[in-house]
Amino acid sequence: MTWADAVAPLRNRNFAWYFASRFVNTLGNMMASIALAFAVLDITDSPTALGQVLAAHTIPMVALLLYGGVIADRFPRTLVLQFSNFASAISQGAIALLVLGGHAEIWMLVVLSVVHGAVSGVGFPAMASVLPQLVPREHLQPANALVSLTRNGMAVLGPTIGALLVVTVGSGWALAVDAATWLIAALLLLPVALPPKDPNRVPPDTVRELREGWSFFWSVPWLWAVVVGFGALNFIHAGAWFTLGPAVADDTIGRQGWGLVLSAEAVGLLVTTVVLLRVRLERPLLLGMLGVALIAPPILVLGAWPHLATLVVVAFVAGAGTEVFGMGWNLAMQENIDDSMLSRAYSYDALGSFVALPLGQLVYGPLALAFGYEEVLVVSAVAYVAIVALVLCSRSVRTLQRAPSTPTDAVTSATD
Repeated sequence: MTWADAVAPLRNRNFAWYFASRFVNTLGNMMASIALAFAVLDITDSPTALGQVLAAHTIPMVALLLYGGVIADRFPRTLVLQFSNFASAISQGAIALLVLGGHAEIWMLVVLSVVHGAVSGVGFPAMASVLPQLVPREHLQPANALVSLTRNGMAVLGPTIGALLVVTVGSGWALAVDAATWLIAALLLLPVALPPKDPNRVPPDTVRELREGWSFFWSVPWLWAVVVGFGALNFIHAGAWFTLGPAVADDTIGRQGWGLVLSAEAVGLLVTTVVLLRVRLERPLLLGMLGVALIAPPILVLGAWPHLATLVVVAFVAGAGTEVFGMGWNLAMQENIDDSMLSRAYSYDALGSFVALPLGQLVYGPLALAFGYEEVLVVSAVAYVAIVALVLCSRSVRTLQRAPSTPTDAVTSATD
């Protein structure tokens, strides 16, 4: 794959506007994640409270994912994304105002996080499934890589900038920037024109569409095997890394150090994305699952020896592995699932993968207080590797190949 092929999707007008929307939105999100965590810890120095705020976002998001998949397969996906982005701008803006004004309380952040999580659940399937409508099939890998390049490039700067804002002017400003980027992202989607829906489609029926999605999900062994595995993996990752991580960092490497660790992870993502712009990923799920196993070492180091330099190195490696999985999973989904079913497949994927997130966010704080941070994190790292090994026992996961693509696999889209 040449560099000209790697950037070819940007010559597509629809993709270019979508790319710009994701760019600005991602910058705000990367700052907001670390700002919200420390905003909660400023109110109450409790990982349990942080877990409650995170779970307040995750639970409604998971609850509405299936409905979001039906909506995204029924209505124009960019319209669904615009609604989600506008609503997210309002909820995040309210959180920012409360934090900036010094009036924020945990229950307020919980309520607003519920709102933000709900609109995220509606928008996620549309965001995950829109790319095949924007670019031809032969451009799916570079298009996914360019989106990842944006996300990962901003992730390099976002946590560090967010942590810097936290320690200088406070968490509220980073959250305010995030609210603004949600609004700008919605406006940038206005010029995107998707192919019209099939006029001969069967009339909408939510129950029937959900049942069809469920039947399809369980008919594809590699799909449900990975999703079930990630239900357990995300439980560990959400609890060990994102809930206990900021609390451990606060007492060891410091808030700025935690921002550096997250940025190092993002550098690993970014470097791997650049590689994947040129290198075709032939065994997407086998390589992806091996890559995601690299998330375990940072969890282990965080518990056993939270030294900044070591955490930076293992976080970088984990980021590289995470990007390999992300690319492999998107290619497996987008190349092997028909567009009419894709949003629902992504919604069942997200439901199964995310369903245990709030449980991890809620229980890891009490577990750490009961058994100790080090013990919980070390056991979590070992369990993470064991779960990856179980998923790889599935032959369908190990042997899935890239789907063939030809120049005729094109979408109807506007180009400059």
